[in-house]
Amino acid sequence: MSDEWLAAPVTLHDRVRAARERLVAAGLAEQHATIDAEVLARLALGWDRAEYLARRSDAPPSGFQSAYEPLVARRARREPVAQIAGYREFWNRDFEVSRDVLTPRPETELIVEEALAIHASAAAESAALHGSASPSVMRSWRVVDVGTGSGCLAVTLALELSGADVLATDISEPALAVAQRNATRLGAAGTVRFVCTSLLEGVAPGIDLIVSNPPYVPEAYRSGLSSEVRDYEPAEAVFGGRDGFELIRALLEQSAARLARGGWLLMEFGAGQDDEVRAVLAEYPQLTVHGIRDDLQGIPRMAVIRRHGN
Repeated sequence: MSDEWLAAPVTLHDRVRAARERLVAAGLAEQHATIDAEVLARLALGWDRAEYLARRSDAPPSGFQSAYEPLVARRARREPVAQIAGYREFWNRDFEVSRDVLTPRPETELIVEEALAIHASAAAESAALHGSASPSVMRSWRVVDVGTGSGCLAVTLALELSGADVLATDISEPALAVAQRNATRLGAAGTVRFVCTSLLEGVAPGIDLIVSNPPYVPEAYRSGLSSEVRDYEPAEAVFGGRDGFELIRALLEQSAARLARGGWLLMEFGAGQDDEVRAVLAEYPQLTVHGIRDDLQGIPRMAVIRRHGN
C-alpha cells in the first residue's frame, strides 16, 4: 500500500489544537483558548513548558486524553484555569487558590514592589540616623494585610521583609484556611498571624504599613462581569457596594485611625477609579495620596497613601 493512503499519526499537538477549538466554540477568545488548552495539557501531563514544546509532535502518552478531557470540559464551562489547577503564581511562588478566595492578579504585585521600595528607603534612613552602614538597625515593621484572601500579600511580604511583624485579616474563615495553608507550605507559618475580622476591627494602632486589595466592583456591574469572576470567585471579595467604595471608605477611615504617623497604606482599586479614589481620600484629612501606580498596561491601579507626620 502506498504511503499516501496511510493516515498521519495523531500527535499531542493535534489533541491540544482540538481542545483549543472546543474552547473557542464555548466562547473564549482565541488567544486565551490557545494558552488555556496548552496549560491544561501540561497540567494533565505533569510537564513544564520546555518539555511540552520538545515533545508536542509525539503521540499522546497513554492515559493523556482521559486526564485531559475533564480539564477541558471544566474550562469550557468557564471555570478559571487557576481553580482547575488549584494554584496561581504570585511573586514567583505558587499559591493555592479555590472558590473561597480571589485569584491573585499580576497587578497586585505592584503592592509588593511598592512595599519593598518603601521599606528599603525607611531602612536606609534609619541606618543614616543611627550612623550605621547596615539598614538592619531599623526596628521591626508592623504590617497588616487587610482582606488577605489567599494570603499572597501577607505571605510574600513576610518572606521578603526580614523581621517584619505581619498580621493578615479576613472576614471569611474558609479564606483564612487557604491563606494559612499557603503560609505553612511556603515557609511563613511562624511569621504571619491570621485573624478573622472585618477590615481592621480589633487591630491595635501604630501600624507602619497596611496593604489591601479590597472589593471595589460596583454591584451594578455584576451582570457584565465575566462568568469566571461572577460565578467562581467569592462575591464578598469582588463587590464593594452600590458604588464600589463602601469597603474602601471603611478601610480609609480605619487606616487613618490606626496607622502610625508617617505610616503607609497601599491599596489596589479598579480600572478607571483613580479620580474617585482621590475624591474619596479628600474626606480623610489625615491621609495624603503620595502617588498612583499604573499597571503594565498603563492603567492606574494602586494608590500610595501616607498618614501625616514623620
